[in-house]
Amino acid sequence: MKGSWAGAMGQSQFMPSSFLNFAADGNGDGKKDIWDSEADVFASTANYLAQSGWDDKYTWGRQVKVPHGISPELQGREAEKGKYLKEWSQLGVTRYDGRPLPQLDEDVKAWLIMPDDENGRVYLVYNNYNVLMKWNRSYYFALAVSHLADRIAMD
Repeated sequence: MKGSWAGAMGQSQFMPSSFLNFAADGNGDGKKDIWDSEADVFASTANYLAQSGWDDKYTWGRQVKVPHGISPELQGREAEKGKYLKEWSQLGVTRYDGRPLPQLDEDVKAWLIMPDDENGRVYLVYNNYNVLMKWNRSYYFALAVSHLADRIAMD
């Protein structure tokens, strides 16, 4: 098994423990090959996400606008910082285009993140984003994967 200097392996960049827990044989050849088999890479990735709490009913999050002077103490992915969309709306958070946040029959929790501070892009993220952060703790990784998924879904 070959990996990076940090231990991440294969096209899915699994750490050894993730390989042991989530690698899957997607092409049915009896091997779990995340280096050279696209079927195994995609099956392993899907297995990782499914076992880590991904829910296809929801998206990852959305870029939003926050009112000037919003407290930076509200941002973060800790459990206690999660608020329902209705609560974020009451705090003045809107969609990026200024429209109100969605009003859902079953409200969902969201977390406010500001990877580049309040002067950069600001997002409300949902549990699926938190699942991606289990895989790789970089906000930029999770945002890149999320935006790519949005683009794929559009096509």
